[in-house]
Formats: sequence, structure tokens, C-alpha cells
Amino acid sequence: MMRDYEIIAGRRETVTQGAKVGRRAFMIGIGAMAVSGCATIPRQAPVATPAPLPEPEPIVPPMYYAMPHERFPIPEVDVTQLDERFWRTEVDYPTDEKSGTLIVDTPAKYLYHVKPYGRATRYGIGVGRDGFSWAGRAIMAYRREWPRWTPPDSMVARQPELEPYSIANGGMDPGLKNPLGARALYIHEDGKDTLYRIHGTPEAWSIGKAVSSGCIRLVNQDIIHLHDEVRDGSPIVVIPDPAMDHLLVG
Repeated sequence: MMRDYEIIAGRRETVTQGAKVGRRAFMIGIGAMAVSGCATIPRQAPVATPAPLPEPEPIVPPMYYAMPHERFPIPEVDVTQLDERFWRTEVDYPTDEKSGTLIVDTPAKYLYHVKPYGRATRYGIGVGRDGFSWAGRAIMAYRREWPRWTPPDSMVARQPELEPYSIANGGMDPGLKNPLGARALYIHEDGKDTLYRIHGTPEAWSIGKAVSSGCIRLVNQDIIHLHDEVRDGSPIVVIPDPAMDHLLVG
């Protein structure tokens, strides 16, 4: 076996040729690892995509808070069902109509209570089948808080289930389930009842729509506000929208 000598730790030692080759190979391997950066590099964990945040609940404005002190306590308006463009608001509204006039814009689903200096209070409305039955000029003859509902005989004839609430039977007692809601305004033309009503409803989803029953409806909080602002004998102008009659829903 071939032997050779190496200086190891300052001493001359004899090593075999195989050991010498092995030692050199080991040292070359170490060098290669150092050059190639063979140290283990930790792999980065994939970054998780955060889940989308839920849509914030719309803030209920004070005008649509619950009204617990009413004769029949009124719940808060569900504003998720009431498009913000139909919320009660003050707007510029130039018109030749005098202050105090009610203008029902049936096509746009708005009611305006005209104020001085080109301003008006605007309310979102829903329009029922009876709301398409009359248009023109008249007066708001009188108002009622928590009115009784007495469907006309023609309606009872079409819907016999309404017989208990007929005129002959005294109508339906007031309450949250009464179709006229918390307040009603009664419209007369030439001293006669037009059977046209502006009234309340708890069905916020129906505002801005053409629905199957009733006349002109506002959410209860809005009809209460209008009831307190308007005066008996005020003029009313109703703009018709016959094209919507076939679109009634509900």
C-alpha cells in the first residue's frame, strides 16, 4: 500500500493514498457547500388572503328611529329596504304652486310639500292601484291619526274576505296592521270625497314601487311628519302616470 506524509497539526504523519484522497474529497465537498450556499433556507409560508370585510350596516337616521310613544308603538324603519334616494329630505323645488301645496309626482314616486323660497320637503312614496285612479287638482280636506279603514263597497264586492271591514260593519280598527297606517290625509274635489288617500305603511320595501293595493303610501315616520306639517284645506296636485298601471306588483 502506498504511503505518503502530511503535516497534520504541526506533525509529520504517514497516511495512506486512499485516506488522502478521501480527506481531499471531504474538503472539496465542504468548499462546494460554502460556495453554493448549501445551508438550508427556510421556505416562506404562503400569505393568506384576508377574507373580505362584510358590508357595514347602514346607519339609521334619527328621523327613522322607533316611535315607542305612539298610540301603537312604531318600530324603527328597516333602511336596508328603503333606498336612500327615497329618504325624507329638504330640496330646492322651484314651482309656481304656493307654499303649503302638496304635489304628488306619481311617475317619480315622490311627494313634495312646497315651502317658501323655492324649497320643499320631499318624501318617497309607493303608489297603489287606487293611486292611479285619480289625478288633477283638489284639496286635502282633513287628516286623521290612527284612522279606521273602510274599504269601499266596490272593493268588498271584488274581495268578499273584506266584508268584516265593510262600511256597513264599521271598518277595520286602527293599528299597525291597518292598511292606512299611522296617519291618513283625505282628498276631496268639489266638496266630494275622491276616495284618494295619502297614508302610512310599515312596508318600507314598497316605497319607490308600484304596488297592488292602497293609494299613496309613505313609511309611518314620514306620514306622521307630513301630518304635523300640512294644514287642512291645503291644495294638492297629483301628476298622473298611466303608463305604470300595468306594472303593479304585490
